[in-house]
Amino acid sequence: MDDDEPSGAVSWPAHASRVVPWRQQFRAGVRADRVLTEVEVSLPPMIATLDVQVPSDLAADMEEALREITALDAGYADDLGALGTMLLRTECVASSRIEEIDARVDDYARALHGVRANSSATSMVSATAATDVLLTTVSQTRAITLDDLLAAHRELMRDEVLERDYAGRLRDMHNWIGGSDHSPRDALYVPPPPDTVADYMRDLIRYVNRDDLPVLAQVAIAHAQFESVHPFTDGNGRIGRALINSILRRRGVTSTVVVPLASALVAHRDRYFDDLESYREGNPAPLMRSFAAGSRIAAVESRRTAALLSAIPDHWHHLLGPMRSHSAAAKITASLIAAPIFTAEEVAQRLGLKPTSTYAAIERLHDADVIRPLTSRKRDQVWGAGLVLDELEALGARIKKAAT
Repeated sequence: MDDDEPSGAVSWPAHASRVVPWRQQFRAGVRADRVLTEVEVSLPPMIATLDVQVPSDLAADMEEALREITALDAGYADDLGALGTMLLRTECVASSRIEEIDARVDDYARALHGVRANSSATSMVSATAATDVLLTTVSQTRAITLDDLLAAHRELMRDEVLERDYAGRLRDMHNWIGGSDHSPRDALYVPPPPDTVADYMRDLIRYVNRDDLPVLAQVAIAHAQFESVHPFTDGNGRIGRALINSILRRRGVTSTVVVPLASALVAHRDRYFDDLESYREGNPAPLMRSFAAGSRIAAVESRRTAALLSAIPDHWHHLLGPMRSHSAAAKITASLIAAPIFTAEEVAQRLGLKPTSTYAAIERLHDADVIRPLTSRKRDQVWGAGLVLDELEALGARIKKAAT
């Protein structure tokens, strides 16, 4: 280690920089925005063939985190489908909150079922859909391609009116983080020029498909590199965090579950951004340590959620009392862990129930406080399984608290 390197640092090439011409496309902002003619852009290293030497203490922390993740993925076999859905939603809610997109869990639940009254909740649902698209493809192909990332971004931006034209496309313009809204004046970070983005992404794709790297080190570096390239006009943070679980899935660390790492990162949002800056300065160790600690905490708390999900049906049966096993109430109750948000029409069709039986069963479940209405309307009511939705919120809060 070089004498000038901080203790525990990981050697990695720092970003270079270059001054390039700048011109506003649309006249806006103050005079300083309008007269800006050049900007200093960051130039990340190409990383496809780079190796990383991880200090022994950090390597041990990452191994411990991987053990917790694999224990989570291997346990609770009967509930992995429902748990995977729960953890996917927890991760995407927290990932959106890092971008200061926030909504209550009931708003998010409503948006999952098509109620678009809350734009933040709708954005959270789009992040969930985008991550699911990416993970589904990776699970099938065991590879990550640029087309996969573009498809996920297209899903993320599909309902964003101002960004729809750029959905699923690499940026062909400059972007920047912080500073003015109208130019990169006083920006905190200016990513590489648009004409370099395609080459950077090809290089990154080669890196994420390697199998000869420590998994969590690879995850942290790939995420930081993606955020540094900032390949899209918007949505980079959420797609970059979706990439984290995609690499875990591709490397076989997980098969069904999603590790809700973002819930730990949001507890130290400023530190997370500082860790990304350390990467750009040539030291990915802080981000690796944050990922190791956060993923371990997320896996431990997620196993607690798995145990709670397993116990919920017994509690529901206690509230409801005796039910015939083939009754509509019993069938709907049995489906609530995997599908906790539903309408009467949807659940009747999915479970093959008669409408009259469905409405009677819903009334019974509501009276017993098993489900709660999520809208104020009388027709086409959206229902949610209260204990499952409450655990969705509680899991994120527990991870955040444990990471603090």
